[in-house]
Amino acid sequence: FICQQPRYNVIFQYFYIYPAFIFGLITYLFILICNLTIIITICLNRNLHKPMYILLLNLPINDAMGATSLFPQLMYSIWSQDRSISYPACLLQGFFVHLNGGASYLILTAMAYDRYIAICCPLRYGAIMTTNNLVKIITGMWLFNLTLIIVVFSLLIPYRICQTHMTDLVCYKTALMKLLCDGTGVNNIFGLSCIIFYHGLSLSVVTFTYIHILITCVTNKQSDAKIKALQTCGTHLVVFLLLEFNTLFPLLSHRSEFVPAFLRRVFSISNFIFPPLVNPLVYGFKTKEIRQKIYTCFKSKIRSI
Repeated sequence: FICQQPRYNVIFQYFYIYPAFIFGLITYLFILICNLTIIITICLNRNLHKPMYILLLNLPINDAMGATSLFPQLMYSIWSQDRSISYPACLLQGFFVHLNGGASYLILTAMAYDRYIAICCPLRYGAIMTTNNLVKIITGMWLFNLTLIIVVFSLLIPYRICQTHMTDLVCYKTALMKLLCDGTGVNNIFGLSCIIFYHGLSLSVVTFTYIHILITCVTNKQSDAKIKALQTCGTHLVVFLLLEFNTLFPLLSHRSEFVPAFLRRVFSISNFIFPPLVNPLVYGFKTKEIRQKIYTCFKSKIRSI
């Protein structure tokens, strides 16, 4: 078993443990409610069965999976003060944590490409974003992400662990590598290659697409369409850049001895709080069509009561 945190005294329970548990429970439930609302709304409304919303559907599914990979175990740990977790369970959590992280970048990259085609090549949108191509994009990004994460964690299995204390609250691969007796060289190189690939690919595609979208919006004579596109893309770009920083910092901080462990913990947890909360608001509730469907649904339910 791996020990993630020391036990706390009785006085500390009332001022930290119980409030932390309540905060975690409320946050987790709110994340699930927001993301499930988006999922159900898109699935039940045929008018939303379009490429843009089908790609968007992957985001709340991924966010709900990411939050579920951490919050139940974290809340149990807080409530019971049992800071231990078995190595296989830690590997499993780490697998889903990294699966969630990799999928976030690939989904946002696919959504950026979709917006690029819709705004910069509107006449070709129907021919490019066909149902067949959409299925290929979604299936391809999930299969690729799943395969790569399986390979990443398969490299950890053959090696023995020599330590049982982990300073992190999340079973990141970099944290698990510190427990190994040897074999960190290959894992380090492959891990860095994956980080460079994911972030390099997503950053390149998003930068390329949003620069072209910006140019198209500036040259567009319709002021209303220009303002709407700029507001939407600007918000999406800010959220993407925040995700970049929030994800890169805890991963790269493990490779430096100068970053305090407390700071790593804060950023590790925030990565499972802010994106799953912000994404439904920015990509879901802020979208007029989804907002109208949710409002209509709630209005009809209230009338039926």
